[in-house]
Amino acid sequence: MPLQTLTYETGDSPKSAVFVLHGLGASATDFVPVARELDLRAVGDVRYVFPFAPVRPVTINGGMSMPAWYDILGVDLVRREDEPSLRASAADLQALIDREIARGIPASRIVLGGFSQGCAMTLLAGLRAPQRLAGLLGMSGYLPLAATTAAERSDANRDVPIFLAHGRMDPVVPYARGTATRDALAELGYPVDWHEYPMQHSVCQEEIEDVQAWLLKVLA
Repeated sequence: MPLQTLTYETGDSPKSAVFVLHGLGASATDFVPVARELDLRAVGDVRYVFPFAPVRPVTINGGMSMPAWYDILGVDLVRREDEPSLRASAADLQALIDREIARGIPASRIVLGGFSQGCAMTLLAGLRAPQRLAGLLGMSGYLPLAATTAAERSDANRDVPIFLAHGRMDPVVPYARGTATRDALAELGYPVDWHEYPMQHSVCQEEIEDVQAWLLKVLA
């Protein structure tokens, strides 16, 4: 079944779309207040799309069912990756991108973004998207299925702009994992706009301001 979504439009004639994918156990509603705070009037009306992750059992949490883009099998960030659920969610996100294009938003004016698990899905789906996107926005996450990225990335997005932000004191997705993601993407030739903040696994006001400046640039 297609993913359920919330949408928020800043005007009657959206010219761009910004996706924001929530983290593990969270909700599509989480980032609506952040979107309302962003001022992107300089690039015209924007449609924000907030997808709901599927509810699934999460192994690391004792099999408890919760909103999750993919299962987490263990504490190690690589070994804990559940490839089937990662790829299934990536396909679901691509369907949402295709829907926005069908609604009249060009792929070149679509930004895919997310926090934590949502960041991981942004990088997984965005780097493989067959249409050239405006940019990928990743907050407090990491690059999943990293070993397959070089072989599977799309030609259309080989130089897509990427915004990455991470807290230096993040106890959930360690800071070193964020910098490793930054370095891996830079090594593949992606233009990475890196930001770090004195915070844990969260979002801060300075980060929101940096996100706004980056969005204005890639959607100009």
